[in-house]
Amino acid sequence: MSKNLRYWLWLQMALGEGARIKEILEDFGSARNLFDANILYWKMSPALVPKQIYRLESTALEDTEEIIYTCRQNGWNIIDYEDERYPERLREISNPPAVLYTDGDFPDIDSTVAIGIVGTREASEYAVKVTEIMSRGVAGCGAIVVSGGALGVDSAAHRGAIMCGGKTIAVLGCGLGSNYLYENKSLRDSIKNNGALVTEFPPFTKAAKFTFPLRNRIISALSLGVLVVEAGVKSGSLITANYALEQGRDVYAVPCSILSPKFAGTNKLINDGATVAVKPADLLYPYAERYNLDLSKIKSVEQLMSETADKNANVPKSEDKFSFEMLEEGRKNREKHRRAAAELSGNSLAVYNALTDEFQHIDVIAEKCSLSASAVLSALTALEIADLAVSAGGKRYKQS
Repeated sequence: MSKNLRYWLWLQMALGEGARIKEILEDFGSARNLFDANILYWKMSPALVPKQIYRLESTALEDTEEIIYTCRQNGWNIIDYEDERYPERLREISNPPAVLYTDGDFPDIDSTVAIGIVGTREASEYAVKVTEIMSRGVAGCGAIVVSGGALGVDSAAHRGAIMCGGKTIAVLGCGLGSNYLYENKSLRDSIKNNGALVTEFPPFTKAAKFTFPLRNRIISALSLGVLVVEAGVKSGSLITANYALEQGRDVYAVPCSILSPKFAGTNKLINDGATVAVKPADLLYPYAERYNLDLSKIKSVEQLMSETADKNANVPKSEDKFSFEMLEEGRKNREKHRRAAAELSGNSLAVYNALTDEFQHIDVIAEKCSLSASAVLSALTALEIADLAVSAGGKRYKQS
């Protein structure tokens, strides 16, 4: 803990997360100097507006003690802006966090390659596989994988890094100790054992709509390049990509099928100039020489696929041929599903309507239906029995 930690906590508590403190620091030099300054000087400073001055006056230094105590009790670290552990990459941006809260072993990220990997929560099987392959590929060469700890692409990115014994950082849109996405708790535990959970939000802060864009700027700032896998035209992943561009980071995108307009954001990024990434090497070559990466360790997509092949995957064989019998069977199945779906009601109908032809996590389905996870699980069980839904690993479901 640095000697001036309380002053940095005071500054963050007063002005809030995401506050543009760069201008304030240029005028006052540090949080301690700001605290010690005469209030008249606050009012004379062009870096402060009346609302900020009021909040600074209304926040007591003693208010920080509870946060410090809570973090000590839980084994969480607090890294303030002038702490030597604070990443220089974060100091470069226009609105760096005054403090970071970390759980786990926060690596010296400035000395190595860090690749941000982000994308939709409602990831297709394709996106999950691509993300894990890319993440395993870069982490296997010593790069750190940075993502947001959410469902879908984020989870696949963290898993890929952990699977190959690499390091990963989850930047959270909530405080440490929050029960946000409790279903992902086991993954968060794995992340802190293979890297760190990082957030600028005080302990137990709940996730909200405004917290995620603030989180996204930290994901991009910690990274040298950001890879977007499957994203909508209006999505948090594109917000992260925009932050990356503003911060001078590289932006990469995995091409998406033109038949999936829901995820047209990645193709739009490519049209706008993002670099196409189709293998892990694409994400590492630009930084290899500067950071002394051993490129001989880079595995091809084929190698990574063979290592993670799903033995139970029901992949059609090349000799399979369409026939009248197959088409007729398909027609009968569709008619059977249509009749069964027409008889649904209540929660079963709501859940069925929320399903798509791509796997979704149960939490995403619950959010769509405004139902509890237990109610959704009960409905999904009934839908599976009726052959209207199918499940995959990780509590993901889709229409059959």
